[in-house]
Amino acid sequence: MTAPKKRNISLRGKIIYSVYLRNHTAEGTFAGLEKDLDRIKALGTDIIWLLPLHPIGQLNKKGQLGCPYSISDYRAINPEYGTEDDLKHLVDEIHARSMICIIDVVYNHTSHDSVLFRNHPEYFYRKEDGSFGNRYGDWTDVLDLDYSNRELWDYQIETLVKWAHIVDGFRCDVASCVPAEFWENAVEAVAKVNPDAIWLAESVYAGHVQFARECGYPVATDTDLYSAFDMEYPYDVQDYFDRYSEGKGKLSQYIAMLNYQEHIYPSDYIKIRFLENHDTPRASHRFPDTGIMLNWLAFVYFQKGTTMLYGGQEWQNQEYCTLFDKAVFTRDSGKDISAQIIKLGEIKKSLFPTDADFSAEADDSTGTVTAYLTNRECRIAGVFCLEGKKCDAEVNVPDGEYINQITGEKVSVKNTLLKTDGKPVIFKVR
Repeated sequence: MTAPKKRNISLRGKIIYSVYLRNHTAEGTFAGLEKDLDRIKALGTDIIWLLPLHPIGQLNKKGQLGCPYSISDYRAINPEYGTEDDLKHLVDEIHARSMICIIDVVYNHTSHDSVLFRNHPEYFYRKEDGSFGNRYGDWTDVLDLDYSNRELWDYQIETLVKWAHIVDGFRCDVASCVPAEFWENAVEAVAKVNPDAIWLAESVYAGHVQFARECGYPVATDTDLYSAFDMEYPYDVQDYFDRYSEGKGKLSQYIAMLNYQEHIYPSDYIKIRFLENHDTPRASHRFPDTGIMLNWLAFVYFQKGTTMLYGGQEWQNQEYCTLFDKAVFTRDSGKDISAQIIKLGEIKKSLFPTDADFSAEADDSTGTVTAYLTNRECRIAGVFCLEGKKCDAEVNVPDGEYINQITGEKVSVKNTLLKTDGKPVIFKVR
């Protein structure tokens, strides 16, 4: 690309709902998901992201059914889910509800028995001894691709163009392990079919980048990937969140890294914000206290970026949802937090300016975060009791009375202090 990528910052006001078809419904099909679209839409969802929908390799597979990220044919549909016509019907139904659909793209590797490996072994990475394999030892069910072969680029881009006739964009798995220049070419090609296609990069942990470079493997940073992508994962700061949630780090260290993102990326940068996804522990496993978990959820919605929910999060599922076997998530009405999710979505879309600057401060002694979204016209403040403690939180707003947008109740700031009851507070300052 000759010109810098321009991102549509309205995406910061959107909500993504991530679906693993196999485990989303008892049927585990496109048709099964169709029955759930009205409920998903009601959560405030704008974008449905489908985890990989292609056939799964059987050679060296993990678990009984195999991992959807071990793909045997990029151009086919997993018959477990239905047919290509079933997918088209699902996308039509998603569109009919004013939502859009993106699908997973897994271009770092394929299964050992993939169509691509069978027909084009020259497209694949070889280890020093000349054998095929992968760069990361625990991914035993896949073989890595080699993007030094430009014919591979043509095949992969042609495949993306095929799917771009059906869906509205792509979430790209471990996008950092595929050359940024490839993604730039792919975006240009897809734009001829769908100029509004959305591109979400699973950029990787800082440790992943360091390990790859130490081994001499090519890897792109978040900054590199912004040349092609609209949105990226927040894995650049995820280590700090993980360490805090495991009791190994300070809350203030995580918050400092969120602030740092404001200064190192393009002004129109977009991160997705989540508490869980298919690769992480469930949010309710990290934070089994519902009050604490809801504070974290409110803080995630408040952060600058596109909010993402993972199927089952609305019922506070705690068990890790395995990728390798059938494990339908639990729909326990006694743990349903859909009402809170809907309310946070309404606040996000009606109150938060998408062009705002984000800043936050953490009090390690109380586990409380005060955060702000500010532009020339308005300032929104949030106070989040991330350890569930009642405290007097110091806020950088004028003294006075405000309305907590979550509850509709009045809150008071006196001598720069807001008395909290352990629940989240979001209010408009001006």
